[in-house]
Amino acid sequence: MGVFSGETRAWRERCAGASRGLALLAAVVLGGGCRSYAYRAASLPREVVAPGVVNMEAINLAGLSDSPENSQWIRCGDVLEVTMVTDFAKLTAATTPVRVADDGTASVPLIGKVEVVGMMMEGAERAIAAQGIARGIFRTPCVTVTMKQQRKNRVTVVGAVKKPGVYELPRGASSLLAALVAADGLSKEAGPELEVRRANESAGASGVERLALSAGRAGGAVERASHEDRPLGAAEPPMTVKVNLAEAGRQAQASYALGDGDVVYVAKRALKPVYVLGLVRKPGEFEFPGNQELRVLDALALAGGCSSQVADNVLVLRQLPGREAPARIAVSISAAKSGPENVVLAPGDTVVVEPTAATVVVDVLQNLFRFGFTSAIPMF
Repeated sequence: MGVFSGETRAWRERCAGASRGLALLAAVVLGGGCRSYAYRAASLPREVVAPGVVNMEAINLAGLSDSPENSQWIRCGDVLEVTMVTDFAKLTAATTPVRVADDGTASVPLIGKVEVVGMMMEGAERAIAAQGIARGIFRTPCVTVTMKQQRKNRVTVVGAVKKPGVYELPRGASSLLAALVAADGLSKEAGPELEVRRANESAGASGVERLALSAGRAGGAVERASHEDRPLGAAEPPMTVKVNLAEAGRQAQASYALGDGDVVYVAKRALKPVYVLGLVRKPGEFEFPGNQELRVLDALALAGGCSSQVADNVLVLRQLPGREAPARIAVSISAAKSGPENVVLAPGDTVVVEPTAATVVVDVLQNLFRFGFTSAIPMF
C-alpha cells in the first residue's frame, strides 16, 4: 500500500504541475498579443486570389489550325509541269517541269521568263500562251499547267514537345497545329505559352507576319515580343511572337500560319511546390498539380491530415509580385469543409496549421493521461 500511495501522491503532484503548465500555455496562446493582419479567406481582394490553373489536357488545339491555301495557287519555289501543244496537224506535245524562281517568274522553254506567282493554274496557262504569241514564237499554242510539287516549309519545333526536330510542312498547310502534330504533340511538362521566331529570310507576307498582324483581333492570345533598341546599322533581330495556347484555342478569327525557317518553342511549365507545416501528420514539400486546382483541404490531405482533432486555424502564406512580405490568409478548417473558405492555393504557397488554446489543452491532457496511466502500472 505504501508503494501505491507513494506513486499516487507523485502522480497527483505531476497532475498539479501539469495543470499549472496548462494554464500558463493557455494564457500564452490566448493572450499572446495581436496577430499580424491576415486576409479572411471568404473575402480576398482580387490581387491576392490565386491565378487560375490552366488544364493543358483540356485545351482545344484545333483553334491553332489555319485555313488551307488552294493547292492551285502558285508561289515561289513551286515546281510546275508545263505542257504545250504547238502543231495541231501532228498533235505533238512537250511537257517540261519548271520551278518558280524567287522573283516570281517561271523560265518556260523557247518562251523565256513568264511571271506566274500569285496566279491560279488557269491564269498561268493564259499568261504563258500570251507571252508565246507576243514574242512571236507561237501563233496559237495550247498550254496546260499543273502543280508537280509544292514548296515545303522547314519548321523547327523545340521545347516541351514529345519529338523535337525539324519538319517539312506543305506550304499550304503550315500552321501551328500542323507543326505541333508533326512533333507528336505537347509533352506533360508543356505550359500554356509558346513562342514563334520568324526567320529573317522569310520576310514579306509570311505566316508569322500574318500571325503578328492578327494579334489585335485575337483578344490577347498573340503578342509580339519586344526587343531592346538596336545600335545604328545593326542587323534586325528575328521577330518573335508569343502565343497563349489557352486563349488561342478559343480564337477562331486569328491566323496561325508559319513560314519557311520559323522556329516554334513551347515553354515548359515550372510550378513551385506547396509547403504544409504545423499540426499535420506528415509536414513537408508537395508537388503542385499541373492540370487541376489545389485547395487548402487538398493540401492537408497530402500531409496526412491534422495531427490534432481540434485544430481549426490555418494560415496560408502567399508571395505576391512586387511585395517583400508574403500575404497572410486566415482559413478556418471547419468553414473550409462547408465550402466558402476552402481557398484555391497558388504554386509556392505555405500552409501552416496553427496551434490554439484548444490544441494545447488537448495535447497536454493526452500526454498527461498517457504518462499517468503508464507510470501507475507496477513493474514486476
